[in-house]
Amino acid sequence: MKTLKRTLRYIKKQIWLMVLSMLLAAGASISALFIPIMIGNAIDVIADIEKAGAVEVVGLMFVVVALLGKTVAAVLVSAVCQQLMSIINNKVTYRVVRDIRNEAFSKIQKLPLKYLDSRPAGETVSNMISDVEQFADGMLLGFSQFFTGVITIFGTLGLMLSINVRVALLVLVLTPMSFLVARFISKHTYEMFKLQSVTRGEQTALIDEIIGNEKVVKSFCHEDEALETFDEINARLKECSQKAVFYSSLTNPCTRFVNAVVYAVVALAGGFSVWSGALSVGMLSTLLCYANQYTKPFNEITGVITELQNAIACADRIFAFLDEDTEKDSRVLDDVKDNEVHKIEGHIVMNNVRFAYDPKKPLIEDLNLDVRPGQNVAIVGPTGCGKTTLINLLMRFYDIVDGEIIIDGKEIRDMRRHTLRSKFGMVLQDTWIKEATVLDNILIGKKGATREEAIEAAKAVHAHSFIKRLPKGYDTVLDEDGSGLSAGQKQLLCIARVMLMQPPMLILDEATSNIDTRTELIISRAFNKLMENRTSFVVAHRLSTIKNADIILVMKDGHIIEQGDHASLIQKGGFYKQLYMSQYRQA
Repeated sequence: MKTLKRTLRYIKKQIWLMVLSMLLAAGASISALFIPIMIGNAIDVIADIEKAGAVEVVGLMFVVVALLGKTVAAVLVSAVCQQLMSIINNKVTYRVVRDIRNEAFSKIQKLPLKYLDSRPAGETVSNMISDVEQFADGMLLGFSQFFTGVITIFGTLGLMLSINVRVALLVLVLTPMSFLVARFISKHTYEMFKLQSVTRGEQTALIDEIIGNEKVVKSFCHEDEALETFDEINARLKECSQKAVFYSSLTNPCTRFVNAVVYAVVALAGGFSVWSGALSVGMLSTLLCYANQYTKPFNEITGVITELQNAIACADRIFAFLDEDTEKDSRVLDDVKDNEVHKIEGHIVMNNVRFAYDPKKPLIEDLNLDVRPGQNVAIVGPTGCGKTTLINLLMRFYDIVDGEIIIDGKEIRDMRRHTLRSKFGMVLQDTWIKEATVLDNILIGKKGATREEAIEAAKAVHAHSFIKRLPKGYDTVLDEDGSGLSAGQKQLLCIARVMLMQPPMLILDEATSNIDTRTELIISRAFNKLMENRTSFVVAHRLSTIKNADIILVMKDGHIIEQGDHASLIQKGGFYKQLYMSQYRQA
């Protein structure tokens, strides 16, 4: 019920279409309800023909023809209303699905990286595509049956009461049997459908993982292990799906049995009424038709119980995703206008900073740092020492546990994340190319930038020459993986974005890791120009690239164990010298 109530909040936006759908449902149902009465009257007229004279027979035949004409008209009206209602229900359903998908995609933009890092990407994709699609199918079936079903149930019950109260009360007394059977079975199948939805998400996550890393899978001959994992998940999905469908499928035959009992009771009670003269043959026929129409909505709803249960289970997963905590600026009120200074000098201070991904496993403890405006800071150290984590804290991808990070006298938690991040230009080791032209991929760096500015940025990082050799130059369309470009070329495009952005502060996280040594020297000159008078942080494994840094931070186990320039650290003969000599033993 909680899920259904929440779904209604989305449907409220389409309230006028829903009102029209209900009116059409009423038209279709009422038209269909008149058909049994006219057929019953026609049967009674035909029965009276045997008792009538020759003159009266002709008149009675005209009555029969008129009744049949009205019946055909009622059928046509019912059919047209049903068709129009189906069109409107489709429109409502897919508008609701559109709104949910828009909200889900917007949610992804606001989720903290902690959530995205801790869950497979395929599971999130499954939420937005498979679960929403299953939800749409179930909702469409529900709309198609619900309105006409409610009107048909109350309409047929009212007409049966007007014809014969005793028979109608018998039907009413037997009705709860259908509800009890359907409720008992559906209650036990819901958890199975929820498990099915979760397992489907697990399967989608595995498929996404394997396809996205197919080169690694093949290079390590991991195909058989991948197939075994897939088969295991697929077997679990088959088992829970079979159980869910099997048990839910019991609903339809069980309720149909109850409905058959109702029909038999109506026939038996009506037959006695005809024998006693309290009911005509035609009205008995009408009652039997109404008995079928009365039970039909129950049969239809229980007939699609599988889809409905699946839809509700999928909706639960969708709403659980939408209810995840978003990335909030807890110390900045949403209704307060952002009055942060747009001119950033780049003075960064870290005081007693503590952070841990897992509260039981501290990573960074009591980290202190003072970076003056325009200084070039290099961060080095063994894998897992906290280099990239330090960058994540600067960008507020993660918030510190204790301490403070201050930029130009303002604690970063008192700044909006969007404002903070707009002051940093960031180039990562992993490249991201979106499905668009080369020009559009560069223009990501600066909103409203011109083509000429993008070309100048590409020239500055020496990407212009290879771009001009592409089939359509800057207008060449790239796919999402940037296939057709080398790893170094994709990295150059990412660097061009930052060059176009001209930010006051820079973060380079292994930015030249995919570029050959010769190109790296060219890019380094471009970076040196870009980093002039800008505070910059460079994470590097190749120590040759950071020899000219103003400050080199040597990290180990979440602590800065050494600090200074290249010459002083080599002269000191500590951990930095060991790292440096391990790369250049021949020196």
